[in-house]
Amino acid sequence: MTIGMRPVLGGLDMITIRKSGERGRANHGWLDTHFTFSFADYFDPEHVQFRTLRVMNDDRVAGGGGFPPHPHRDMEIVTYVLEGALQHQDSMGNGSVIKPGDIQYMSAGSGVTHSEFNASKTEPVHLYQIWMMPDRRGYKPAYDQKNFSEAEKRGQLRLLASPDGRDGSVKIRQNNELYATVLGAGEQVKHALKPERHAYVQVARGSVKLNGKPLGTGDGAAISAEKSVELTGIDNAEVLLFDLA
Repeated sequence: MTIGMRPVLGGLDMITIRKSGERGRANHGWLDTHFTFSFADYFDPEHVQFRTLRVMNDDRVAGGGGFPPHPHRDMEIVTYVLEGALQHQDSMGNGSVIKPGDIQYMSAGSGVTHSEFNASKTEPVHLYQIWMMPDRRGYKPAYDQKNFSEAEKRGQLRLLASPDGRDGSVKIRQNNELYATVLGAGEQVKHALKPERHAYVQVARGSVKLNGKPLGTGDGAAISAEKSVELTGIDNAEVLLFDLA
């Protein structure tokens, strides 16, 4: 399923841009969040998912705020913290603090309960929570957390999650790959896409050009039938790139 209302066509190539301001939004005081895809009370039939990428929530949680224990099942959940720290606890017995540079992975599988709270009573935490559908239902729940320094992402694409766990990435239960990069002005990275593969780019902060097209903070783009994804920094930017089956 493709998404969005802004296709940019060139021959058979297609990039569908989802501008930051077009996303769904909910502000509960303690939580200010933007939804790339339909989530909770926000529903848009044209923005339900892209391939197996189901949720891309841009969350800002105020000091002392958080999500009390709640259940999940049959979803691959990745949390990427930009600022602040997030306290996690789950029914598997895991307890951790997720900080910038950390990737937290939770495979909900046959069922898991967890809670997430801002680890600070005063400072906000800014994070992306990402859900991907697994390659099958009913897995035993699983958990992992790894740190990837800014130096590993500076001027290059760092593999964070993959189906085979290569290069020290988190191993996930879907044929998707997640990369992150930090780019200064003029810095460029390029990622080749194999035939029948797709990509999604999310600008976490700053601004870049995606195959020559400008994207700013919070903007995303679904990519199909392109041979490669090229990102060029306009100003200091942090970008997530998904390579999707």
